[in-house]
Amino acid sequence: MSHAIAAARPQPRVLADLFSRTRARDAALVLGAALLTAACAQISIPIPGDPVPITGQTFAVLLTGAALGANRGALGQLLYVGLGLVGLPFYADGDSGWTVVSGATGGYLIAFPIAAYVVGKLAELRMDRNPLKALIPFTLGSLIVFAIGVPWLAVSADLSLTRAIELGFVPFIPGGIIKALLAAGLLPTAWRLLR
Repeated sequence: MSHAIAAARPQPRVLADLFSRTRARDAALVLGAALLTAACAQISIPIPGDPVPITGQTFAVLLTGAALGANRGALGQLLYVGLGLVGLPFYADGDSGWTVVSGATGGYLIAFPIAAYVVGKLAELRMDRNPLKALIPFTLGSLIVFAIGVPWLAVSADLSLTRAIELGFVPFIPGGIIKALLAAGLLPTAWRLLR
């Protein structure tokens, strides 16, 4: 009898699916993703002469996308961007508002829901279950953020693409690698612990 019940229960696609799914729980997870990203945004290290600081936001984007799945992860990041847009001090250094979203770092913010969605889709395909496989979605998610953020930086700050890459990508390569490695270690570990 217990085998039939176990066979009928769908396998969880992402970590959040290990718990019973209700609208209230999904809403809480989406809000939690936005709040985690806002908290990680306050881990901010300015780079002299660079309009883009080093922050923990991308780590939160990767983690929430994988843990919540494509839709909830993207919604969490949309909520994060929206709450900062309406004036809550959610962006790096407690900043907020339209000037941030339309400014030099706005492309990175706009990329967060897209990156979370892609990472979440790959996690739904079970690519977050072992550290080596998990590096693929987390690296891809980081690259999506840069692929949108760097050209946006070039246009908004009136920089050449080469200069935008120097300011908005190159200094972040070591941190991006560390964030991808951390996420690739955390998610498979969480799967093992929660099983």
